[in-house]
Amino acid sequence: MAVRFLAREVSDMCLGKPQLRPLPISASVSDALSALRTTGESSVSVWKCEHSSPKKTANLDSCRCVGKVCMVDIICFLCREDNLSSPSIALQAPISDLIGNNARLVKHLDPHSRLSEAIDCILDGAQNLIIPIDNKLSKSRNKQPTTTLHNGQEFCWLTLEDVVRFILNSIGVFSPVSAMSIDSLHIIDPHVMTIHYEEPASSALNYISRSLIEQKSVAVVDEHIRIIGEISPNTLGCCDKTVAAAISTLSAGDLTSYIDYGGPPEDLVRLVKVTLKEKKLEGMYLMMEEISTSSRTTATTSGCSSSSDDKIGLVRRNGGTGRYPQKMRRSEAIICHPWSSLVAVMVQALAHRMSHVWVVGEDHCLLGIVTFYGILHVFRNIARHKPEGETSFRL
Repeated sequence: MAVRFLAREVSDMCLGKPQLRPLPISASVSDALSALRTTGESSVSVWKCEHSSPKKTANLDSCRCVGKVCMVDIICFLCREDNLSSPSIALQAPISDLIGNNARLVKHLDPHSRLSEAIDCILDGAQNLIIPIDNKLSKSRNKQPTTTLHNGQEFCWLTLEDVVRFILNSIGVFSPVSAMSIDSLHIIDPHVMTIHYEEPASSALNYISRSLIEQKSVAVVDEHIRIIGEISPNTLGCCDKTVAAAISTLSAGDLTSYIDYGGPPEDLVRLVKVTLKEKKLEGMYLMMEEISTSSRTTATTSGCSSSSDDKIGLVRRNGGTGRYPQKMRRSEAIICHPWSSLVAVMVQALAHRMSHVWVVGEDHCLLGIVTFYGILHVFRNIARHKPEGETSFRL
C-alpha cells in the first residue's frame, strides 16, 4: 500500500491550491517586500517570462520560475554592512541580488509526476515545486476568466510542509514505520547551529542564511547547551524589516524577546534605537521611526500563525516574563526526545507550522534536530527497499 501511495500523482496535492502571483525578475527588493505584505504568503515566486512578442510560441518553457524570496532574504540583505547605513537605497536593488544562488530551491514539475519523484526533487534541494494547474478546473472553481499571465497557464507550488502533511493524512499505509522512534530510524541530525544567548545576534547571520536553505533554525543555548529559544526563519518571516536593526544591535537572547509573540518590548525598541545612533546608522534609525508600533504586532497571515494554547513540547526561555500566557511565543523551541515516534514528531511540527523539531535528552541538553528532509528520507526509502506485496520493512 505504501508503494502505491508514493506512486500517486502530485496533482492530487494541488486541489484547492491558490494560483501563484508572479514577481518579475526585473522587480526590486522593495517590490518583493510589498508583494509579501499584499499576498500574505511566506514567500513570493520570481519569474522570467519570454513571451512578450505575439510571435512567440505559447509554451511552458517561455515562463520559468527562477527563484523565491521571503522576508528572511530581505532581512539578511539589509543586515549587510554596506546596507545598514542606507537601507532605503538597498531596498531599490534588483531582486536578482536576493535570489542569487537560491534558484535551485524551486523546480518545475509535471502534474502527472509521482509523489516519489516530488520527494526526490525535495531531497535534491528543492523547497518549492512549481506545478501547472488544470485551467478547466481553475475556471470552474473560480468562475473567472483564465489569467493572461504565462500565456494563460496558471501555476501553484507545493512546499515541504504540503508534502509531509499529505503523507500524514494517510499515515496508516506506512505502518509500522510511522510508529518507530526517531532514534531507531536514524533521522536525528547532530549537526546543529547554536549561539550562546549572550553573544551578538549578528554573529549568527551566516547561520540564519544557512537555516533558510537547510530548513532548520539556530538554537539559542546556555552554557550547558540547554536550548532556551531559537532564531527561526519561520519566526523572522513573520516580522518586519526593522528586525535587521535588532539583529545588528542586540544579543541573541534579546533578539528572541524582540521577535516574540505580541511585538517587541518597548525597552528593547529603545535599546535598538540608542545603539543605532551610537553606531551612526541613521538610515536604519529613520526606518524604524517610520514604522508605527501597531505594524510590529503579530502578523495575521496563516503562514505566521502559532498554535493555540497547547504547550506540550515547548521550551520557555529562562527569565521569561510571561507577558503572553495564552499563546505560544514564536521564538520558543519545539522539542521532542529520541524515543518519540515518527508520527508524533510529524504531528508536532505540522501543528506549529515548523519544518523541524529539536531533540533533547533526559537532562534537557540539546542532542540534535529532526527536519522534514530527514522525515521524507524515511518514506522515500520505503519505495526503494520495499517491493510491492512485501509486508516487512527494512530501513
